[in-house]
Amino acid sequence: MKNSLRKFSRGTGLSAAVLGVSALVLSGCGAPPAEDSAGGGASAEANSDYLGCIVSDSGGFDDRSFNQSSYEGLKKAEADLGIKINQAESQAETDFGPNVDTMVQGGCNLTVTVGFLLADTTKAAAEANPESHFAIIDDNSIDLPNVKPIIYDTAQAAFLAGYAAAATSETGKVATYGGINIPTVTIFMDGFAEGVDHFNEETGGDVQLLGWDKESQNGTFVGNFEDAAAGKTNTQNFINEGADVIMPVAGPVGSGTLDAVTEANAAGKDVKAVWVDSDGYETAGKAEEFILTSVMKLMGGAVEDVVSADVEGTFDSTPYVGTLENGGVALAPFHDQEANVPADLQTKLDELKDQIISGEITVESAASPK
Repeated sequence: MKNSLRKFSRGTGLSAAVLGVSALVLSGCGAPPAEDSAGGGASAEANSDYLGCIVSDSGGFDDRSFNQSSYEGLKKAEADLGIKINQAESQAETDFGPNVDTMVQGGCNLTVTVGFLLADTTKAAAEANPESHFAIIDDNSIDLPNVKPIIYDTAQAAFLAGYAAAATSETGKVATYGGINIPTVTIFMDGFAEGVDHFNEETGGDVQLLGWDKESQNGTFVGNFEDAAAGKTNTQNFINEGADVIMPVAGPVGSGTLDAVTEANAAGKDVKAVWVDSDGYETAGKAEEFILTSVMKLMGGAVEDVVSADVEGTFDSTPYVGTLENGGVALAPFHDQEANVPADLQTKLDELKDQIISGEITVESAASPK
């Protein structure tokens, strides 16, 4: 592995900030966000009768992941547009129906539902309430004029994370695992696997990926998004097998990975984590120094933009698809790990990003938006 890293010894060394979050531009996938965040000049007072609402999945709004990021987008819309908001936090799947019904009956102009698992509930509510507007994150199965899908090709950014993990691994083993085996989880794992494979092909390396077989679509899953103890056990098992970079795709379960990584480093091992959905360095609340990078879905910006369009009367059901090109997905900066990442690797990742955007590299996942 150290031999393969020498291939990154002569580069210009772009700043890690280049790999960070770019502005959320919705080109080609819906209307771009207005520069005037107050809805094209509409006063806060004029919007005070508008009610924007959100329903979480079972991870809750403090999951330090996609529920929280989506909720923060609605809160920003509240501040920027002067709207009123309401929210319902689901503790289990049995809460989905009652929570969405409560929002609709409460007079919500737009209800954002967070996650693939709310698709059936959202569809039923939209069919029963055609005058109400809905937006659903991470699902594109609903074809109704009053439902706006907000989806992400996260495999693209996960490819970059997989490449970075392989390039920085000292043991030659990296790992990933999921919460539930659903498309919005496996899309991360597919992209991560392709990034590892691309590193091996390009450098002649032999980095192994534990926890996921892209070809068979089989791997390690906890079975939920709540059991952090199981996440810690999975991570400890991967570390015992030799993995030194682990990516949990499991919402709050990932906090268990951070605990295991912290303990491994305290015991003298050099182990890192890759966070998903948000920039874990900013949101995870612990083990920041051991987070190599994060595969980000910029959900907050998309949520605020959809709300803004609805306030302005320009709501439509055309899916928003977040990509590397429009800034809907991105690789987070390396933060505290920047000193451990060769400058030439940062440059290489930027080149790979450009190749994905241009189509020179195609990142394939069965779960990618079509």
